[in-house]
Amino acid sequence: MFSYAALLRAELAERNRLHAGSYPYVESYGGDPVIVYAPEQQRHGNFYEPAYEAILSMPSWFRRFDKIHSHGRSLPKPQLDPPRKWRELDSSMSSDALLMNVFCTPGAAESCELRSMIGISGEPELEFGWKARVPLCSGRVDRTEVDMRWGDLLVEAKLTESDFQCREAKIVEAYRGLDDVFERDLLPKVRLRTRRRRAAVEFTEKFTQEWEQPGEGADEIARIFHAELESQTDSEQPWEPGYAGYQLIRNVLAAYATGASFCVVHDDRRPDLREAWFAVMVAVRSAEMRTRCKVLTWQELATVLPKGLQEFLDFKYGIAASGSCATDISTLRANCTET
Repeated sequence: MFSYAALLRAELAERNRLHAGSYPYVESYGGDPVIVYAPEQQRHGNFYEPAYEAILSMPSWFRRFDKIHSHGRSLPKPQLDPPRKWRELDSSMSSDALLMNVFCTPGAAESCELRSMIGISGEPELEFGWKARVPLCSGRVDRTEVDMRWGDLLVEAKLTESDFQCREAKIVEAYRGLDDVFERDLLPKVRLRTRRRRAAVEFTEKFTQEWEQPGEGADEIARIFHAELESQTDSEQPWEPGYAGYQLIRNVLAAYATGASFCVVHDDRRPDLREAWFAVMVAVRSAEMRTRCKVLTWQELATVLPKGLQEFLDFKYGIAASGSCATDISTLRANCTET
């Protein structure tokens, strides 16, 4: 099946193999390896150097490195510091790392053009991994994490993530403000498995225990038999109603509860994410709330960023300012070979 996310992951993997040449890094195991960088004393391969220097000088920003990589156990050990656990921000596919590269670079957040584009006034502090308090029907709150808070603006960053997540209806409908903010019937619906899909090899009771002489076409017969077993079991398993775009729903509710605005930043090469955004936004009841919700691309932001950061984003991420083309990989490879 065609996947914008898979195409972008493949491109980023190629670009980061070229970028990683002068940095300590490892590649993840598996058929589609991902570059994961290990930090050095004053630099980190996943970060634009001025941005990383700024992060090191701000303890509240550097705490974002406390977040452990969810697949760290499947990665090779860091060579410089083997006991160190991999962090989410070490991964070349991390949207949080891209977000911090953009907003932590000195001069970027101070730019009048960027502030005007994203809708910021005054001198609010940047907060990464901010914990919102979204009210629940039970009287409790959901301490959901928002990628960035900048004054009265909440930001969700996306890069290679497959989607905005799906959740069971009972979880989404537990938010107290759901019907105040959304027309529930217009929100995108999905059916969710209550159990994982099982492979044919798990149905040993369906296989004969007697040895048989392999015949012509036996492999194809076995393949069809296995596919039928999996399909039949999948059709018989129970499903549960759910909602698509859960992160968008949750973060719009967080913005509503705090009187804030909400912005999604995604890559221009991910039109699927923009479609998912509009599928949720069409269900927002009030025009006032819709005006507090916006969507931007990294390419749009790149037009107002410092030149050095633009060059970094072009090389490492293939992100060029709107109206421009990113440097293609063959050109980058040729330049790296010459140097």
